[in-house]
Amino acid sequence: MTAMLKRLTDIVLSLIVAVIFLIPAILVWIAVRATSPGPAIYWSDRVGRDNQIFRMPKFRSMYIDTPAVATHLLQQNASHITPVGRFIRKTSLDEIPQLWSILTGEMSIVGPRPALFNQDDLVALRTECGVHRLRPGLTGWAQVNGRDEISIPDKVALDAVYMQRQSFWFDLYIIGMTAQRVLVSKGVSH
Repeated sequence: MTAMLKRLTDIVLSLIVAVIFLIPAILVWIAVRATSPGPAIYWSDRVGRDNQIFRMPKFRSMYIDTPAVATHLLQQNASHITPVGRFIRKTSLDEIPQLWSILTGEMSIVGPRPALFNQDDLVALRTECGVHRLRPGLTGWAQVNGRDEISIPDKVALDAVYMQRQSFWFDLYIIGMTAQRVLVSKGVSH
């Protein structure tokens, strides 16, 4: 797939999804603000294309004093997640603000999920495999093949498979698989 076609697809699909999810996004915004102190949007430092740090928005699903580490690394991670946070994470509604990062070109709809700025092991493995050259995605091949349930080396191996196979049709296939998995909350452990 050419870079121009992928970028055009990202923009068009993001605008369509933004319109479809406008009302749910407003409702999530209100629910987050009403049920815990702090802003509705959390801006997370993430590793983007060529290992450049960018700020990625998500609806806040954790309390404001939670350490900035991967959820599975938190001690008693359930105590850090807000009541609304559990729901928006399970339904992936917390991801809606990332449409902004797609529109600005920092992310793509399909690609490796952006690592946290402090996930050095994941960043190092992706760099070793050349995956760091890809624009990170809202969803990806690793997301639809295990998400939170697979190890970092397995995620990177799946990211490398995506890098080799990426095409317009493969992206559409991943988007379809993502929709299916989100509907049944498959692979979400936190």
